Amino acid sequence: MKKIFLLILAGLLVFSLLGCSNNSAPTNVEEQEEGFIPEKMVIGAIPTQNQGDMRGAMDKLGVHLSEKLGTEVEIEVYPDYNGVVEAMNYGQVDMAYFGPLTYIIANETGGAEAIMTLLVNGEPYYYSYMVTHVDSPLDSLEDVIENVGNLQFAFGDVNSTSGSLIPTLELKEKGVFRDQMDTDFKEIFYTGGHDAAALAVQEKKVEVGAVDSAIFEVMKRNGVIDGEQFKIIWQSEPLFQYPWAVKRGTSDELKEALRNAFLTVEDQEILDVFGASGFALAEDKDYEPVRQAAKADGRL
Repeated sequence: MKKIFLLILAGLLVFSLLGCSNNSAPTNVEEQEEGFIPEKMVIGAIPTQNQGDMRGAMDKLGVHLSEKLGTEVEIEVYPDYNGVVEAMNYGQVDMAYFGPLTYIIANETGGAEAIMTLLVNGEPYYYSYMVTHVDSPLDSLEDVIENVGNLQFAFGDVNSTSGSLIPTLELKEKGVFRDQMDTDFKEIFYTGGHDAAALAVQEKKVEVGAVDSAIFEVMKRNGVIDGEQFKIIWQSEPLFQYPWAVKRGTSDELKEALRNAFLTVEDQEILDVFGASGFALAEDKDYEPVRQAAKADGRL
């Protein structure tokens, strides 16, 4: 009996010690991870221009972020916009460079959070343009509507804000575009990028194209297109610039470290690929107008 009592007592003592040990260890996962900078960060980027043209600048940005964060940073330019959304949703990237529309989709489906954006001429705004060839008789959106049945229109990526969503809503309002399979145009194309849409206009493969204003200026400056060959016939209201967003659950300390790293970018090659003069802080509410536009177009 005495032996049984001693065994019970020993068991209780061990259980008690284990309990004390567990209580002294951190049990809050968020506390353990707060301020955690991973050994490697992967950033996905949409292809606003030809992937090859973006590669050098993205590599330099990766080196800059690596130095500021003290960890390896790899930036991958994806072949299409939706690929970056999927990469964020499936946890394949820690951060992403989105267009406003793709950010809204990633926020709704995967909890992405905007923390940075671009400055163009000191302002965090850009526009959607409709452009025609300088030789075209089309001088306004009204001219496009009047001749719609004879025209071919080049959009960018189907998930682009300025290259698809915003001009589509304008054309819907004018009654000549109902959905991608039902328009009054002779033909429409989704070229996959702003450069491809602009080149289609320059080479007279289409009569009208939709492009991002900031990227349009970069392409002219870098000789990707000949600016003398274009007319801007329509301009949207200002749109908040493209966001850099982190994945759901990113710690506040890491977000702050990323903000500080982006704010110190001064390399002109990096800035030029975005048509930017610098970076600025952003938050989800900055993209509320695009969220409402996406809902109006049935994309959310």
